[in-house]
Amino acid sequence: MRTVVFDLDGTLADTAADLIASANHCFDALGHGAMLDPVQDAATAGRGGRAMLRLGFERIGIDWSEVDVDGQYPILLEAYGAAIAVHTRLYPGAAEAVQALRQAGFATAICTNKPEGLARTLVTKLGVQDLFGALVGADTLPVRKPDPAPYFAAVTGAGGDVARSMLVGDTETDRLTAQAAGVPVALVTFGPEGHDAMAALKPEALLHCYADLPELADRLLVS
Repeated sequence: MRTVVFDLDGTLADTAADLIASANHCFDALGHGAMLDPVQDAATAGRGGRAMLRLGFERIGIDWSEVDVDGQYPILLEAYGAAIAVHTRLYPGAAEAVQALRQAGFATAICTNKPEGLARTLVTKLGVQDLFGALVGADTLPVRKPDPAPYFAAVTGAGGDVARSMLVGDTETDRLTAQAAGVPVALVTFGPEGHDAMAALKPEALLHCYADLPELADRLLVS
């Protein structure tokens, strides 16, 4: 079965505002106020909680270390889990494109570097939990993307064949994951990183809108 595997944050859903809010919760509690902006810092949000904390500490202008980041990270995750879908929305046409793929005989799965529990909570709140045959998160296995093992697990978990699969993502991590797995990748141009950054990674395809995905997948994964 041909399989399309999706990243979650910045690919299927615009999660930046809720992620940024969770980091700002930490800085507010420390007495520094909101250090991050949900629009300007969206790309940093896509790189994970620790990246957001590092950026915020840099802006505060005080001495800090990874010990500070590690100390705040569980607090960030707790805040994020409590308000995971306040502002988060699926990108236009995402659910419809996944449905179209499944109707055309494709298997679909999610492979994300978000912790699995949070990822499952989010897709449930977004109402798309039944559109994916498997979900692999950052802590599902001992390794995470760009190691190819989570990708392989997502494909096989959905009942697919790695040799007839592809990844849809929005970061260099997704590009490297696809290269490690030996599969094509389509990078979205509407995510936080933007068109030029994705084009510079020279993916097999750029995805400008979800309406184009079924045809693109059919072209990259010839029956």
